[in-house]
Amino acid sequence: MNPVIGLDVAKGESQVQAYLERKKPYKKSFKVRHDLNGLASLLEFIKEIEDISGERPLLVMESTGHYHAPVVQYFEEKGYLIIIVNPLISYKSKSSSLRKVKTDIIDANHLCELYYKEDLEPYKRRGIQLMNLRHLTRQHDNITGMFVQTKLQFQAVLDQIFPEYSKVFGDLYSDVSLKTLQAFPTSEDVLNTDIETLTVKIKEFCNTRSLQWANKQAEKLMTAAAQNPFRKTLYSSLALSLDMYINMLFERKKHLSMLENEIDALANDIEESKIIRSIPGIGEKIAATIISEIGEIERFNDPKKLVAFAGLDPSVFESGTFKGTYNRITKRGSSRLRQALYMAVKCAIRDCRKQKTTDDILPRNKRLRAFYDKKREEGKPFRVAVIACANKLLHWIYALLNNKTSFQDIA
Repeated sequence: MNPVIGLDVAKGESQVQAYLERKKPYKKSFKVRHDLNGLASLLEFIKEIEDISGERPLLVMESTGHYHAPVVQYFEEKGYLIIIVNPLISYKSKSSSLRKVKTDIIDANHLCELYYKEDLEPYKRRGIQLMNLRHLTRQHDNITGMFVQTKLQFQAVLDQIFPEYSKVFGDLYSDVSLKTLQAFPTSEDVLNTDIETLTVKIKEFCNTRSLQWANKQAEKLMTAAAQNPFRKTLYSSLALSLDMYINMLFERKKHLSMLENEIDALANDIEESKIIRSIPGIGEKIAATIISEIGEIERFNDPKKLVAFAGLDPSVFESGTFKGTYNRITKRGSSRLRQALYMAVKCAIRDCRKQKTTDDILPRNKRLRAFYDKKREEGKPFRVAVIACANKLLHWIYALLNNKTSFQDIA
C-alpha cells in the first residue's frame, strides 16, 4: 500500500481525505480545527491508517500563505513527511476535469490523486534563522510601502498649507525638518516668531550641526514663509492632518530602523548572507532578502529550478510549426526575490568613482557589467538586458552557496 492524506487547508480548519492507495479512498472526508484538540484527532486518524496499511502516510496540502503553518509545525515535530504543493500545479490538475465543481471535499481528493500522478518532493524545513530573516525582510517591505504612502499623503496636505517649506531643508523628511514643521506648521507661525527663536529651535532639533547652520536654515524658513501663498490656514482639519502625518512618519521611521537593526544582526550570523554580500553591488538589505527568500539552497538540485523559483525563466509557446519569439519571463515564483535581484543588478552595473580623490569611473561589478554591455551591444533593450543579468546573477549565487566560496570579480 501507498497511503496518503490530502488536506485542503483554510483559515483555522482543514478538510481531510485519506487514500490507502490509488483510487482507493479510506472513509468519508471530514474537517478538523487547527487547534490542539483538532490536530490530535487528526493524529489518531493517521495512526489508524498506519495500522491498516503498515506504512506511514504522507500529508499533501497546498501552499496557503500562513494558514498551513500550524499543521506543518505540529506534524513535522511528530516525524511525518509533508508535501506542500504549489497552487498553480494543483489548479492545473483540478481544471483538467470536464465538470465545473469546486468544494473542499473535492479539493482534498484532488490533492491525493495529484500525489499518485505527479512526482512531488517532500517539504524541506527552512532553518529557524532563515525563517526569522524572511519574516523580518517581508515586514520591512510592508512598512516601507506604508511609509511611502504616508509621505505622499503628507506632501498633499503640505501643498495646501505651506508649499514653500519644501525648499528650506535638503531632506524634507529628516527629523529636524519634520520637528521644525511640527513646531511652526504655517507661514503665520513663522512670521510671528523672531529669527533668534527660530535659530535656537532648529539648533535644539539638530544638536550635531553648528549654530551658524541653524541660523542659515532659520533665514531660509523666514524667506519661505514670506513667499508662501497661504498666509493663514482656513481649514483646521488640514493642520490636524499635517500633525497626524508627521507623527506617523516618525513612527514609520522608528519601526523601519528597529527592523533594519534586527535584520542586520540576524544576517551577520548567517554564513550564506556573508557569501552573497561578497558580490559587488549587493548590500546587507538586498542580501538578507535574497537569502531569506531562497531559504536552504539544498532545496534546489539544479540552478534552473532556482531560476524558475524566482520566476525569471522565459515562458515558451510552441504549437505545430509555430514558435513564439516574443517570450516574457513567467513571473510565477517569488516576487520579492525577483525584485531584490532586479535592484541588485541595477546597483552592480551602476558606475561609481574608484576613489573620491580621482576621476576614474568604474562599475561596482565589472564582471556583471561586461555581461550587461554585451547584451546591450546585441540590441537587447534595457529591461531585457537587466533580466538576463538577474538570471546570470542567480546562477552565480547558486554556485557560491553550493561551494561556500566568495565571489571573485575581474581584477
